[in-house]
Amino acid sequence: MNQRHYAHWPKRLPKSLAYPETPLFELVETSARRYPDRPAMIFYGTKITYAGYWDAVQRLAGALAGLGIKKGDRVAIFMQNCPHFAIAFMGIMRANAVVVPLNPMLTGEEAAGLLEDSGARMMITTTDLYPKAADACQRAGIETIIAGAYADYLPGEPELEVPAGMAEGSSTPEGALNWKDLLISAPEAPPVTVTRDDLCLLPFTAGSTGIPKGCMHTHATVITNVWGSIYWSSATPSSVMLAALPFFHVTGLIHGFLAPVAIGGTFVIMTRWSRTTALDAIEKYRVTAWPNITTMVIDLLASPDIDERDLSSMAFIGGGGAPLPAAVGELLQKKTGLVYAEGYGLTETISQTHWNPVDSPKLGSIGIPVFDVDSRIVDVITLEELPVGEQGEIVISGPQVLKGYWNKPKETEEAFFELDGKRFFRTGDIARMDDDGFFYIVDRKKRMINAAGFKVWPAEVEALLYRHPAVLEACIVGVPDPVRVENVKAFIVKRPGHEDVTAEEIIEWAKGQMAAYKYPRIVEFVDALPKSGAGKIQWRKLQEQERAKAEGK
Repeated sequence: MNQRHYAHWPKRLPKSLAYPETPLFELVETSARRYPDRPAMIFYGTKITYAGYWDAVQRLAGALAGLGIKKGDRVAIFMQNCPHFAIAFMGIMRANAVVVPLNPMLTGEEAAGLLEDSGARMMITTTDLYPKAADACQRAGIETIIAGAYADYLPGEPELEVPAGMAEGSSTPEGALNWKDLLISAPEAPPVTVTRDDLCLLPFTAGSTGIPKGCMHTHATVITNVWGSIYWSSATPSSVMLAALPFFHVTGLIHGFLAPVAIGGTFVIMTRWSRTTALDAIEKYRVTAWPNITTMVIDLLASPDIDERDLSSMAFIGGGGAPLPAAVGELLQKKTGLVYAEGYGLTETISQTHWNPVDSPKLGSIGIPVFDVDSRIVDVITLEELPVGEQGEIVISGPQVLKGYWNKPKETEEAFFELDGKRFFRTGDIARMDDDGFFYIVDRKKRMINAAGFKVWPAEVEALLYRHPAVLEACIVGVPDPVRVENVKAFIVKRPGHEDVTAEEIIEWAKGQMAAYKYPRIVEFVDALPKSGAGKIQWRKLQEQERAKAEGK
């Protein structure tokens, strides 16, 4: 095991942790016993105490059991950040079932594919998303949908600006079960039958082909990173987290939601990102920690009134998604006194496997392996470990690594290999390690675009573009963008007879076919796409061409 990084290990922290051997939902139960009157969450001014949170979790568990949900059943959550998500997440697990978190930006058709793959029996959503949820469930053959409204928990006089449309009272759509009614009339929660080793979470990621894969996480794999987050960021029961990252994504889930719940802290829920609202929340609630992606930091520090804002309560700011520009990091440190703690992780590892030590971070690095993680750089072909400084695939062995891909034994087998008697997961990311044991991402072996922290798989977008009658051939690449990290660009060869179609028409059509972060922001028509001797489109040539343009070469 590489131990070079131990010289830079955070002071006062052990190199290994002891983890609770309990199901995940017991985090709420324990905090409710310890801090019954402390706010677990704040939703635009509404404060839900731990006692109230635990009561709602048990009620939902009873309701789900009454609707026939039993141990091991999958229940999907399709919503933005709100109290319903936090209650549903723990309530599903308290019902001994498995959470399937879905990105609310997906179209009905995209969500339906994941519902079918997971075998979900039920969906919990919000009224604003019900049309897409109903479409997805109809396609997947799911009959039961529970729908709540933001108005269920919004205060009469909000303390923060509520995003447009959220404050409107929404009646329960026809065909859906009412969230509030279910909780009020719920029977007693069923006996606990799950253990730490049972499956509890099935988040979806995608492979190099763009085919979504469900990541099998147990209560134990998730708890590993919950506690790792708490200790690495020095969180305490007095901590107040700004929960701006989406809970369906592993970073927001672990650091913005589950970590404060485990420690008895408070998380301030933001349903949609707004730098003004974020700054207001930091000042009003004396936020101490903010897990984020770098694009959020850039946006917040660009606020015209940033110099008048009081950020003195902040004790920890960190995240990832892309390297934080040096100038932004310097401004952040000047304003808050804090050094941005960049980290690295995947859906397969339920967030962090590497993190920069707060005592001695390195700009541009993803940091060092965290508690109980053994990470190496290996040759992509031979899988032999490489010397310091050489580029290869970053591989990981640790207690937070997924157990396998749902219903995909072949992909699971290909994702793992043995080295020095340990089971290592292949990330597909190309990296190097320096003499101090810090890791640096160099490139991706997989063909993936990083659009503002969201993974976009070109093959999936191309497949959708081919549905347009004017598209003869399409190739998707990522182009550098100072704010979004990368933008999605489409090179398109027009089909004969459709010469008049415009780039704007293609973009507008694509908006209705895929999630907002996926559709191409830029369309360029070409007479032909570069191809190999075997006739395969050489996407890498176009990718390199775009990067050269951005660098002014």
